[in-house]
Amino acid sequence: MIEVTRLNGKKYWINPHQIESMEQNPDLTLTLLSGKKVVVTEAPQEIVDKIVEYRKRIGGFNQEL
Repeated sequence: MIEVTRLNGKKYWINPHQIESMEQNPDLTLTLLSGKKVVVTEAPQEIVDKIVEYRKRIGGFNQEL
């Protein structure tokens, strides 16, 4: 799970494998595979960095090589 921050300042944890897309307009909206949308304060690159770090921690990159 990766930690994100909703616009109201509350922390929220998302399974990064469930993120289908990200759209900045002007806030970042994450669309999950379920169709649910979550608007967060993080920048797109922050989310990408969190996903990469998460996958390194769980060994996700070793399975993709």
